Amino acid sequence: MSALPVSELIALVAALAAAGLIGGLIAGLFGVGGGTVLVPALFYAFEALGVGGEGNLHTAIGTSLLTIVATSWRSLGAHRALGAVDEQVLKSWTPWVALGGLVGAGLAGITSMGGLAIVYGVCLTLVAAQMGLLPERMTLRRDLPTGWGRRIIGGLIGLFSALMGVGGGSFGGMTMTLCGRPIHQAVATASGFGLAIGAAAALGFVVFGWDAGGRPPFSLGYVNFPAGIILGSITVLTAPFGARLAHRMSRTLLRKTFAVYLLATAASVLIKAL
Repeated sequence: MSALPVSELIALVAALAAAGLIGGLIAGLFGVGGGTVLVPALFYAFEALGVGGEGNLHTAIGTSLLTIVATSWRSLGAHRALGAVDEQVLKSWTPWVALGGLVGAGLAGITSMGGLAIVYGVCLTLVAAQMGLLPERMTLRRDLPTGWGRRIIGGLIGLFSALMGVGGGSFGGMTMTLCGRPIHQAVATASGFGLAIGAAAALGFVVFGWDAGGRPPFSLGYVNFPAGIILGSITVLTAPFGARLAHRMSRTLLRKTFAVYLLATAASVLIKAL
């Protein structure tokens, strides 16, 4: 990125700062992971500035996962201060979620940009459908599964989160609410999944993208550290505000509005990548 003209560097930094601000608030407010904002923002920034190539979407996802480590830590702390985290669920599910995140990073490393865009778009559409169509209090069972059910579902949460570059809230929060947990507890507890997913999957994106071509400058594997530092610094500051807002307001209209945004984002990423 250092070879870019100063005007384009300023534009890129401004875009990253705005994405970090919005992504941090969304991570705390909805528990869906700022990656739903950060991944498209990074991908379009790389493409518009003509840096990188075939590895741009991979790098956008890997960089988003790096920022999730810091954002989830801050968001989890804010939710813990409000007493909303189920510590037993967090402790027992985290190893399987982390393992799934590492496997997801490995799968991303062998998937083309077009294939990864399809996975991202489909998963984002499912998240949008859950947020916009399903009632918050809809349940499929009385409590969370244990044993092999926990291992399989926890692994899938980590796997798909890694492929999308989001924290555990998108799928972890949805799983908890469908299993009868209150929405605020689901958002709070699933924010902790993001710490495990982000750490394991970001490391995987570094390793599996180590020798890959078509990456933006200053990328280590599929993680771009300059962009990650800018985004991470801002999302760390804004995530707690989103967490506090989540406990103070009715979110029905916001959920539906955000679902429309997610559908539009999924379509735009698919069109651009394919």
